[in-house]
Amino acid sequence: MDADTFLDGLPGTTVMVKDHHYASSENSELKRDGDIVLQPQPSDDPNDPLNWKPYRKNWHIALICVFTLVTSAIANDAGSAQDQMNEQLGISYDAMDNAAGVLFICVGYFTYIFMPASQLYGRRCVYMICLVFGILGSLWFAKTNDTPNSVANQAFVGISESASEALTQYSLSEIVFEHERGIKIGIYILSTSVGTYLGPLAAGYVASSQGWRWIGWWGLICCAITFVLFLFTFEETAFDRTKAYEIGRQRLVATQESAQKLDEDKEDDQQINEEKKDDQDHSLDKPKNEVSVKEFTGASMDTYKRPTYWQRIALITPATSLSGWGFRQYVVRLVQTLHIFLFPAVIYSGLQWGAQNAWLTFYLTTMEEDWMEAPYNYGDNAVAIMNVPLIIGATIGCFYAGYLGDYIVIWFAKRNKGVKEAEMRLWMMILPCIINPLGLFLFGIGTARHWHWAPSYVGLGCIGFGWGCAGDTAMAYLMDAYPGMVLEGMVAVSVINNTFGYVFTFACQSWIDSIGTEKTYISIGVLCFFIIFTSFLMILLGKRMRKITAKHYFAFLRVRSLLDNQNLEENHETSVVV
Repeated sequence: MDADTFLDGLPGTTVMVKDHHYASSENSELKRDGDIVLQPQPSDDPNDPLNWKPYRKNWHIALICVFTLVTSAIANDAGSAQDQMNEQLGISYDAMDNAAGVLFICVGYFTYIFMPASQLYGRRCVYMICLVFGILGSLWFAKTNDTPNSVANQAFVGISESASEALTQYSLSEIVFEHERGIKIGIYILSTSVGTYLGPLAAGYVASSQGWRWIGWWGLICCAITFVLFLFTFEETAFDRTKAYEIGRQRLVATQESAQKLDEDKEDDQQINEEKKDDQDHSLDKPKNEVSVKEFTGASMDTYKRPTYWQRIALITPATSLSGWGFRQYVVRLVQTLHIFLFPAVIYSGLQWGAQNAWLTFYLTTMEEDWMEAPYNYGDNAVAIMNVPLIIGATIGCFYAGYLGDYIVIWFAKRNKGVKEAEMRLWMMILPCIINPLGLFLFGIGTARHWHWAPSYVGLGCIGFGWGCAGDTAMAYLMDAYPGMVLEGMVAVSVINNTFGYVFTFACQSWIDSIGTEKTYISIGVLCFFIIFTSFLMILLGKRMRKITAKHYFAFLRVRSLLDNQNLEENHETSVVV
């Protein structure tokens, strides 16, 4: 079977449960897990990451989450050092805002720049390169003594986080099935949330107890530990599933031919026995047929040899299509990926996740400024603790959109004769469409009017819920809608997302200064409502958009396939021995 079973040639419309006649047929070749049709369809090769044992998958996911948490934390901990850096080094807050803008740009655009590397040289090398940048950026931060260096080190830190913006989701999609993606993406979003919110909390305590430079040293230590874990235990997931499908088809054909030949020989034997009634001839013929079947089985099993430990953790795993060093292929892939921005689902997903990061700039700025003045008079540690309700809200949001979202999709598919539409997941956006703006209203108005801390903290919890739910749902939807271009789609989302962050980093303070905290939060709350409300437009129009863009999607995959196979004959000696 192909990687995905599309109905009517439409990406995002697939058979999900056996209720559909195509899956329930006795002759159906679709692989299932109980009533659930596995999407994408795994190959027969045990080395296929989709066929890994649960312990291998879980460890792989755990490492991805550790990577995401660490890089998100070091990308958000510089704010905890701002006061001390201003006092000791005279670095202005405007310069620190510029550093944050540089970080956003490097995260988004290095996600795009590194994308071909993961396809041509393997996933592991990109993760390792990013961790090296994290180590160097943290070291540079710890040794900073002037404004230029305080800005430049954040570029390195931003580059370190680039892999957690797209490659992590792609790695998850390589080892889990569609009906599991919601909860797995939820775990990833939760890891991002923990790093984003608890990173500054930990950094605040480090700055107050050990000094701001130790924020950099601890970042270096965490990145170094993660680097060692990845170096020795993170397995490469690059796998040529198209080749594996072809081998599987050839094995199936060979098996059928061997079985047919065996049946024919048995019939011949019966005729010989009837004519000659000679038991000796019968005993001589039968072993020959058995030997041929065993030879076939042995030859086929040779194609499924498990790579050695050192092969599975090789720093570079060249693609079968790699020509020379692959420089020309690298550039061609970068250019081809620009077509991704023409897909409405990509724009939608980037808009949802980018908006959440835009609001992040506003409420973190408000926490660090308004709550450190009268009547609250919070210190650094008290402000850092305000991240706790955000974490609680994000955890609930990830559970709601991820765990419950997967079940909701299955529930809808069962009531749609076993067919899943990508837009079914977007019904999970009903709650964040209400709760997220409400949280912005509560926190912004409560802060401006100096309410008791409780309503503002509830507002932060609501904002965290929106962060976890909107990010999880939007990313899972994009992966469902266009499963063949997960990496490229997430790269585009990262570019859109971090461009939002860059713009709002500079617009935030001017916005608040011009119209005040209360009106600012009312305006962004209304904006938040309309941005999330676009989810319902996608529910109504998403399938139609997928129909319109289907030919462009398959054209994109064909072009990429040509890139993958243009040098395949030179680099690949044989496909299968039968």
